[in-house]
Amino acid sequence: MPDTRQPSRYFSAGVRDMIVASVLFSIMGIIVKMLGERIPSTEMVFARSAVTLVLSFWMLRRAGLSWKGERRGLLFLRGALGFGALMCFFYGITHLPLGDVMVLQFSNPIIATFLAAAFLGERIGPREAVSGLIALAGVILVARPEFLFGAGAGSPDPAAILIALAGAVMTAVVYVTIRNLRTTEDPLVIVAWFPIVATPLAIPVMAADAVVPDLRELGLLLLMGVIVQVAQVFMTHGLHRETTARATTVSYLQVALGFVWGLLLFDEVPALTSIAGAVLIVVGVAVTAAKKQPAAAPVS
Repeated sequence: MPDTRQPSRYFSAGVRDMIVASVLFSIMGIIVKMLGERIPSTEMVFARSAVTLVLSFWMLRRAGLSWKGERRGLLFLRGALGFGALMCFFYGITHLPLGDVMVLQFSNPIIATFLAAAFLGERIGPREAVSGLIALAGVILVARPEFLFGAGAGSPDPAAILIALAGAVMTAVVYVTIRNLRTTEDPLVIVAWFPIVATPLAIPVMAADAVVPDLRELGLLLLMGVIVQVAQVFMTHGLHRETTARATTVSYLQVALGFVWGLLLFDEVPALTSIAGAVLIVVGVAVTAAKKQPAAAPVS
């Protein structure tokens, strides 16, 4: 779990937390790909929420914290938007080319940066702006979306594009909401409100096409829930400690890692554009991460 020890000489504590979260979320992607052979995406959303719900209450009890928090309306919004973003992302995966979905989903750091500037008064420095654009260019090269690079017959479904883009916007609002909540709420309380809201919402969505998992699938579902819980804690700490622009730019690392996992685990041979894009993503993240500045706020 994130701690209050001194950061390394290369990264601030908040950037370190976001890097760890990005690695863990990318591992979650491996598990989702493995489960996707038979388990519906809606069932994965429910399993992820249910496991993290149990873990959240266990962690809150160990820390001696109440789940209620101080600003329950904003905490509920964080949970509802997180659920909506996840559903939109999975809908996009099933109705659009994966490259299109990745570009649309990972537009969220840019959106979050401008929302934080508008509503939280966070300054966007030239270094953050340039590094974010470099990383976004890398995402586009890795994903090679059809609506930019062209494809064979047919064109992307406009409704699916709008839904996927809505998911990116909701993810961006979640980031800004977490930044807003940092002044009154413990990170564990913020993390807990995602499964508190998402688990009951996921039940009717999942029930229609649920599949009984075998032992291997059950183990992977449980492992996914544990990994996501830890990743959410690191991400929330990172957003407590860093500005939205710096914290969310580091999340682009997930795309480069997805490219690496695909090569190592699924024999997905990369195109030259993918290699170039991965390099740009790493450069953009490195530029953001290397800039030393005081932490945005102490973690309780």
